Amino acid sequence: MSDRNKTERQPVVAVLGHVDHGKSTLLDYIRKTNVTASEAGGITQHVGAYEVEHQDESGVVKRITFIDTPGHSAFGAMRKRGADVADIAVLVVAVDDGVKPQTIEAITAIKDAQIPFIVAITKIDKPSASVDKTKQSLAEADVYVEGYGGTVPYVEVSGKTGVGVDTLLDLILLQASLDEFTTESTACGKGVIIESHRDAKSGTLATIIVTEGTLKRGDYIVIDAQMAVLRTLSDWSGKALTSAGAGRAVISSGFATVPNVGEELVVYPDKPTAQSVALALSSELKRPTQKAELVTEVIIPIIIKADTTGTLEAVMGEIEKRGGEKLSVKIVGCGVGNVAESDIKILQSSTNPLVIAFNISVDRHAKDLADKNDIPIEHFNVIYELTEWLDKFVLAHTPVDKVKVTEGLAKILKIFSKTRDKQVVGGIVLEGELRRGKRIAIIRKDEHIGEGKLSNLQKSRVDADLVGVGEHFGAVIEARVTLADGDVIEI
Repeated sequence: MSDRNKTERQPVVAVLGHVDHGKSTLLDYIRKTNVTASEAGGITQHVGAYEVEHQDESGVVKRITFIDTPGHSAFGAMRKRGADVADIAVLVVAVDDGVKPQTIEAITAIKDAQIPFIVAITKIDKPSASVDKTKQSLAEADVYVEGYGGTVPYVEVSGKTGVGVDTLLDLILLQASLDEFTTESTACGKGVIIESHRDAKSGTLATIIVTEGTLKRGDYIVIDAQMAVLRTLSDWSGKALTSAGAGRAVISSGFATVPNVGEELVVYPDKPTAQSVALALSSELKRPTQKAELVTEVIIPIIIKADTTGTLEAVMGEIEKRGGEKLSVKIVGCGVGNVAESDIKILQSSTNPLVIAFNISVDRHAKDLADKNDIPIEHFNVIYELTEWLDKFVLAHTPVDKVKVTEGLAKILKIFSKTRDKQVVGGIVLEGELRRGKRIAIIRKDEHIGEGKLSNLQKSRVDADLVGVGEHFGAVIEARVTLADGDVIEI
């Protein structure tokens, strides 16, 4: 790339960390909006892209693109995608909680992406804040911050009061200047989809990080072997744009289908070229075949519908984790948008059908058809509520194997008396032990002929709770079948 064509571009920063560690609250303060309040359950469930402006040390105002990634365990793939498309990461760790499972996951994603990162120790306004304890937990996770045996920069911040936020932005711009993020002004426009969904008014919308060159409204693009036109272009706040350079986060419409998250789009000079490329890619594309399902005792066919592709991916990931040797959870259909009548029709002839509707509605005809066919539709808008429900659902529907365990085996040697349902017998323990009060099976010539109960047990004519192997006993057995010499009783 010629230096003459190089231009500086804004950095893309992924904000990662454990759920409820203050990522969204921190970004809310930075961009002076309140996105957290609109999120179900107070947790971020989509990948959001936002832009802010900040003065660097020389007084020049520069733009930073932030990607806010969910912290819940179900959104691991989304978190990794955020790190993969970013130039810099901010690892958020709450001072009152330290390193947690999703913090470890975020650290792995950052290291896999091989990008520089800054640690933001959040919630320092809390009275119980212990920064040293947080640094120690980071060290135990193999992250060594400056002044604590390492070189990873860190800053103490509060998303509520704003303490440390300017310092964090300064560190981001300093890191960006050290790495000298540039783009080639004449390069072919490229971008990566980080979120997509279908909007009732605007059609299919996609959030794009521009990775190379420039995207312009009206550009012909190819994505996933399909041609599309960028009919609209706007920034994260909804402001219309005519073009956007590398590093920017934009929202665009014009896609025939909801594009997959993580897909790369490429701009082509005209429609015929884009159509030709899409056709060539389509003919070469070989979709992976479905893995054969293991035959299990119970199969649960599920339709999953969600509001965005990222959320759909996370929900599918949680469902695919469930099941086991005796139960198979089979996803027979999925998609973005409301539950439609066509979704219900897929399940009409199924046994044990289920529909999961995440953050979306159910069309009236779909609901009527589901009610008519007794097909349950479960609604969720918070991921951890879904995962808790799934665990209970799988447990309730998994067949339980009844295993017979023989605790004791004895042979009847003599019948002493019989009164209605009670019989007094004598015998010897062949295996294990007999215990008073236990249920027994009665076996005659290797055939099960009935059941009963050891209501009393004696050894050497003294009441006993237990008689061991090789010992003789007397017993009162409650049973409806008549015992005979030579019968075997089994506990």
